[in-house]
Amino acid sequence: MDTLLEMKSITKRFDTVVALDNVNMAAVNGEIHAIVGENGAGKSTLMKVLSGVYPHGDYEGEVFYKGSLCRFRNIKDSEKSGIVIIHQELALIPYLSIAENIFMGHEQAKGGVINWRVTHQKTVKLLERIGLSENPNTLVIDIGVGKQQLVEIAKALAKKVEVLVLDEPTAALNEIESENLLNLMLELKKEGITCILISHKLNEVLKVADRITILRDGKTVETFANDGDADENRIIRGMVGRDIAHRFPPRETKPGEVLFEVKDWTVYHPDISDKKVIDNANLHVKRGEVVGIAGLMGAGRTELAMSLFGKAYGTKISGTIIKDGKPLALHNISQAIDNGIAYVTEDRKQFGLLLDETICRNISLANLKEVCKYLTVDEFKEKRVAEDYRSKIDIRARDVQQHAKNLSGGNQQKVVLGKWLFADPEVLILDEPTRGIDVGAKYEIYQIINQLAYEGKCVIVISSELPEVIGLSDRIYVMNEGRIIGELPKEEATQEAIMECIMQHQGGVR
Repeated sequence: MDTLLEMKSITKRFDTVVALDNVNMAAVNGEIHAIVGENGAGKSTLMKVLSGVYPHGDYEGEVFYKGSLCRFRNIKDSEKSGIVIIHQELALIPYLSIAENIFMGHEQAKGGVINWRVTHQKTVKLLERIGLSENPNTLVIDIGVGKQQLVEIAKALAKKVEVLVLDEPTAALNEIESENLLNLMLELKKEGITCILISHKLNEVLKVADRITILRDGKTVETFANDGDADENRIIRGMVGRDIAHRFPPRETKPGEVLFEVKDWTVYHPDISDKKVIDNANLHVKRGEVVGIAGLMGAGRTELAMSLFGKAYGTKISGTIIKDGKPLALHNISQAIDNGIAYVTEDRKQFGLLLDETICRNISLANLKEVCKYLTVDEFKEKRVAEDYRSKIDIRARDVQQHAKNLSGGNQQKVVLGKWLFADPEVLILDEPTRGIDVGAKYEIYQIINQLAYEGKCVIVISSELPEVIGLSDRIYVMNEGRIIGELPKEEATQEAIMECIMQHQGGVR
């Protein structure tokens, strides 16, 4: 095997914090090389060194590419060499076309004038190569996230990529989109393109990677071939430094009386007035119970959750919410919070956090009245509350004045949970609570969920990962096309049973 890329003894410091400590990694021609590790292990930092985001001289160690020492000063330098990185937050401009996005920065121009005919032709060929049948003139905002991810790859191919780095490429994709992207990576491998994959989805890593490098606490643990001896347990052991015998922490279930009930809940689309999104949904949750909601993408799970949370989604909403045996009239989010209902959004960065604010300010957001005195925030009390929740749910940060944007994904999610726990809800709706976080951080989130149930709160969990729904829940409601079509107790809940329930109930909302 010919080594194409080698990173030797890479050390990167941020003031007194050592983010990378003598890290070594090498990739060979035409392989898919996975880099795995917990949030904060140094994966993205290592790739930023490779791509020139952190320029030569800003780190210790050496990067060799095609046998030559690299001194990349910026991303343009690395891209000229054929190394292209696709970040988890896509770098597309929504209101420009697919073609404009693909060739931005290296326009097909002569004499300062863009040749749109050539741009269109080359875009068509690139889209065919990645299996995307969109019109090059289509605006990026008008295509889904899965297709946007493919456009990013087309953009990389247009730059004559030889090493393609993909940072959590399937984090926001559904199963079909993820499968398509993984298959495309395998096709690119056949063309001789080396792919470096960063992912928390270990099943995907094991499916496509030729070799796997594990990082932990900014250090290289090991690199090994993905052969018959590789499995998720080995990867997890390397990532977290211990065995996780049970992926889901044990919990003794002792549900009490029904605390939260929804009857005949119907919701229409906010923009399409005659489209019913939720159709006559009925569910209940007992004190101390964790109830899961399972379903395929588009089943209406998030729409149901948001509409229950003070009608944050939908129009012409009808039906009844009952809490503690009393009907509630919730017309806005403030009323939902005041009545002890909280909703943790699936998109923590856009809707769950103020990224440019501190941990302290984020945690107090949903319950400001508790830290205010005469309409003024008592900063001493606010800090004391934040320190308390930082300790309770183990938010790993320098201090509570650290900005949310500088935290790992798992710690950002803990801040979101801390915000809602401070509001002291009795009903907590968690929408994709572990999306984009590693297996170690997931376990800690699961422990928080168990503690909430132990305290007698009722918890509703929505997750696209069926093993997660099954592992956490005492009961599971199954949704399909806006309807609740089944209810499974824990002892009957299997992936096969959930999928069979969905397949038997096609036709949904009309």
